[in-house]
Amino acid sequence: MFEELRQSIRHFPDKPGVYLMKNEQDHIIYIGKATSLKKRVTSYFTGNKDPKTRVLVGKIHAIDHIATGNEYEALLLENNLIKKWQPRYNINLKDGKSYPVIRITAEDFPRIFRTRRIFDDGSDYYGPYPSVHQLDTYIDVIEKLYPLRKCKGPLKKREYPCLYYHIHRCSAPCTGNASKDEYNETVGAIKKLLSGNSKEMVKTLTGNMESAVTELKFEQAAEYRDAIQAVKETAAAQEVQDFNFDVRDYVAAVEKEHLCSFIVFQMRGGKLMGRDLYRTEHYGDFPDAYYQFIVQYYGDRAAVPDALFVSDLVDTELISQYFLREKERRIEVKIPQRGRHRSILRMARENGLLDMDQRMRKRRNTEALEELKMALDLDHVPRRIEGFDISQLSGKHPVASMVSFYDGLPDKKNYRHYHVKTLDGAIDDYGSMREIVARRYTRILNEQLEQPDLILVDGGKGQVSAAKSVLDALGLAHITLAGLAKRQEEIFLPGRDKPYELPDTSSALKVLQRVRDESHRFATSFNKRLRQKDVKFTSLTEVPGIGEVRSRKLIEKYESLEAIAKAEPCELAALLGVNNEKAEGMANRLRKLG
Repeated sequence: MFEELRQSIRHFPDKPGVYLMKNEQDHIIYIGKATSLKKRVTSYFTGNKDPKTRVLVGKIHAIDHIATGNEYEALLLENNLIKKWQPRYNINLKDGKSYPVIRITAEDFPRIFRTRRIFDDGSDYYGPYPSVHQLDTYIDVIEKLYPLRKCKGPLKKREYPCLYYHIHRCSAPCTGNASKDEYNETVGAIKKLLSGNSKEMVKTLTGNMESAVTELKFEQAAEYRDAIQAVKETAAAQEVQDFNFDVRDYVAAVEKEHLCSFIVFQMRGGKLMGRDLYRTEHYGDFPDAYYQFIVQYYGDRAAVPDALFVSDLVDTELISQYFLREKERRIEVKIPQRGRHRSILRMARENGLLDMDQRMRKRRNTEALEELKMALDLDHVPRRIEGFDISQLSGKHPVASMVSFYDGLPDKKNYRHYHVKTLDGAIDDYGSMREIVARRYTRILNEQLEQPDLILVDGGKGQVSAAKSVLDALGLAHITLAGLAKRQEEIFLPGRDKPYELPDTSSALKVLQRVRDESHRFATSFNKRLRQKDVKFTSLTEVPGIGEVRSRKLIEKYESLEAIAKAEPCELAALLGVNNEKAEGMANRLRKLG
């Protein structure tokens, strides 16, 4: 089960979002947010974990995810979903408070303030905001630039303004200092700002900060800097929560090569409270499949939304008639053209595209592995493939690599490097292959680890024979073995005199090439690192004109000091970007080092 989870996580997007961990009964046991879904969820299955996390991981049977536009949306969505589902492993980690919002009252002379309580009283609400500190800074900046009254209740006429007027935090409409039109104009500017148009405020604050720096008022400049940061972060747009109290669904659809993914985002009380994902195949018109999904999805449900938002693939009137006749509900069915609803539907579709990418990748890999099964006459699909390669240069630093692929994709946690130990400087690729295969599969047997379905060696008949002799001796002759030679891309199998060839376009061949090329890359990069350790940076940089950058170029080009010393001056000149005369002088010094 863990292996299947790891493989599914590899297809998670490198995007912000929320992940939902489920147990064997399909109950949500933990909800978390992430700036990168792929990296965060992967971390649960790597490294040492505390006892509580190990208990959680041991109960995970499946993991769902919802991608969001940014981390802020992920944070809000996480909070909403935790309140809805109250997962066992989240309950003690989250308090019951709601995130604060900004309220602009519906009074004749509106006020602005922070609150956690929302009323359906005509007031305008903005947010929510995860950070109370940043929100207070944000409101403070707003009050400085757009002063509104602070006094509670209906506005009462006064002869003299209060203290807030004198410190420029109120426009004093109570004394007639600001007319109702002027006051409403200020309120309108604040609403525009809170709706996401913060550029003018940032521009004003930036100008103030630069002026303060010019006047050497650095403390004041720092305050403006913090204010700019608060405005930028707090004014960030988010699509997972608003203050409409109706019940809305957003249905997005994605289609590719007869595969369909349907995503339903559910907004309840102004909050994104869930996501349903459905997968199917179709062989007719895609809009027909879209209609069929909506009818089937809501046909089995008692709950019907107040409003349904769909793409332009469908006829909204036709869907409205379905709800009216079959569900006896008159609901709004809309194709959003702009604004918040369009953004939410777009986010739903992006989740559908991510799911479709995962399905297409899995389909391609499955088809390629099925083809490989047929090509090599295997009993079953080779889900796990291990590939080997040997790397050495003139008998120096003989090393080997073992790479692991699962369902056609690299399984890097199971990659291994090996130092070849038994050759004593001799150049013997076959002997190296025997040693490494013996070490790998002796450990497999001793530790009762998972055996591969296919072993691939980089090379031809000789390498295959060397590996085969070891597998036979270990009693592992049942594991399929093959070799892939580089020149003609010929496939060598034990017991066959002639190599086997597949067309260049073969998906099965491409799987073998990926494994072979990855094992070669992994081996040569290891060998190169060992060679670089032999070349002393300090020695090269002792030569006048050769610094760290040029010494790195020399190390990447040549395998040893001796090879560098033997290079022609013109070759060194081209590599190091100097003239031939200077290169000749460098060459003489390098020969002394070599």
